[in-house]
Amino acid sequence: MSKLEKVFDTPNKKAFIGFLTAGDPDADSTVKFILEMEKAGADLIEIGIPFSDPTAEGVVIQEANIRSLSNGMTTDGVFEIVKRVREQSEIPLAFMTYVNPVFHYGYEKFFTKCEELGISAIIIPDVPYEEKTEVEAPAKAHGVKVISMIAPTSESRIRQIASEAEGFIYVVSSMGVTGVRSEIKTDLPAIVESIRTVTDVPCAIGFGISTPEQAKAMASISDGAIVGSAIVKIIAKYGKDAAPYIGEYVKSMKEAVAEV
Repeated sequence: MSKLEKVFDTPNKKAFIGFLTAGDPDADSTVKFILEMEKAGADLIEIGIPFSDPTAEGVVIQEANIRSLSNGMTTDGVFEIVKRVREQSEIPLAFMTYVNPVFHYGYEKFFTKCEELGISAIIIPDVPYEEKTEVEAPAKAHGVKVISMIAPTSESRIRQIASEAEGFIYVVSSMGVTGVRSEIKTDLPAIVESIRTVTDVPCAIGFGISTPEQAKAMASISDGAIVGSAIVKIIAKYGKDAAPYIGEYVKSMKEAVAEV
C-alpha cells in the first residue's frame, strides 16, 4: 500500500490535509513547519512550489509566493526542503504548483526527483482535464499521482473527471480562488454524491475552510478537509516563530475532522 493510500485506508477515518508555501519565510522554517504539522496530526501535507503567477490563489497565498520567491526559493530549493524532511519523516507529501515551473524544470527530471524523495502526488490547477496526459504520463512512470480537481463549474464533466481520477479527488468548495471564507454555500453533498456513483477514489474538500466547524462539516460529507490559506496566514503573522501556532491550529482541525 502506498503512502497516499494509507492516508485514507481506515474505514470512516477522515483525513486532515494541510498546505504551506515552500520557502515562506525561509527553507529552515518550512522544514520545521512541516514536521510540526505532522506532529500535530496532519495526514498529508501539500507543499506549494512558488510561482510568480499563481492563478488559483487568493491574496494570502499569492503574497506567500512573493515572499518565497523574493527570498530566492527555486524548484531545486523545494526539493532540498523535501530531502531534509525525509531525513526525519515519512509523512505523505504532495506538491501543489502550476504547470510552468514543472515544464521548465523538465517533466522527466522533475518526476524522477519526486520519486527519489517519495512525493506521492501533484496538484496542478492550471492543467485542464483534457490536457492532463502531457503531465500524467511522465508522473505515472515515476509513481506520482496527478490529482484531479472537481469544481462547482465542472457540472456535466464531474463523472467523467472522477472516473479517471487516482490518489484522491480535490473537490473545490467554492467558485473563485483560494482563501478563508465565512461560509460555504455550494451544494457539495450533490457533487460528492455524483463522484461516488463512478468511483471509490477518496475525495477531500478544499478552498475556504478555516475553522474546526467548517472542517468537521466538510469531512462529514467527504473523506477529508484541505486547509491552506488559514495556515499561510499564521505563517504571515508569526514568521519564523510560527511553529507552535501552526501546531496548535492543525491539532484543533485534526480533532474536528476526527469527530465525524
